[in-house]
Amino acid sequence: MPSGSIDVEQIQQKFDLSIAIALSTWQALTLAVQEQWGGPDSAEKRDWFAGAISDLFQSSPEAVDGEYLEEFMLQVMNDEFEVNVEDGSGEPVAELIIKLRKETAQGQFSRVDDMFKKWDEKQKQGGKDQVKFARVQDQDDDTDWDSDDMEQDEQDAEMHQPSIQPKEKLVPELDEDGFTKVVGRKGR
Repeated sequence: MPSGSIDVEQIQQKFDLSIAIALSTWQALTLAVQEQWGGPDSAEKRDWFAGAISDLFQSSPEAVDGEYLEEFMLQVMNDEFEVNVEDGSGEPVAELIIKLRKETAQGQFSRVDDMFKKWDEKQKQGGKDQVKFARVQDQDDDTDWDSDDMEQDEQDAEMHQPSIQPKEKLVPELDEDGFTKVVGRKGR
């Protein structure tokens, strides 16, 4: 496509689309939205996230590189979704967005269009992207306690508890006239 026939608005629209699609490939963000870690409006936060990245490129395009973008993305994940992503998964997404920015700025939309087709087909087939995860117990974890220690602690606690004896119920005293005698607290 000749660069003279490309509209600046079209370039921006394709770049915005590419950001949204690139973010949809990030498992950490998909899981955060799916599990609503950002609250009930997590999907809207994801959309805002894509817009914030677009604004970042518009406000200071020279300053945005892969590392800067990754740090920005990780900060948004922490602030908006309360997720501290430390698995390195933000880097390839940031690098993809940088590449897509260069391509769309040159009027090369083929990768964005291909990514959109794949995303659209996936949406038609299965609807939402579902990320499955499982919590894994690390068997090498060093802990300060185990079940034997807990049982011993419970036994120790039972042995050291002061025995609580119920108070004897006072039988009311009757005087010679048949009235109940009132006993003060000190006399009990």
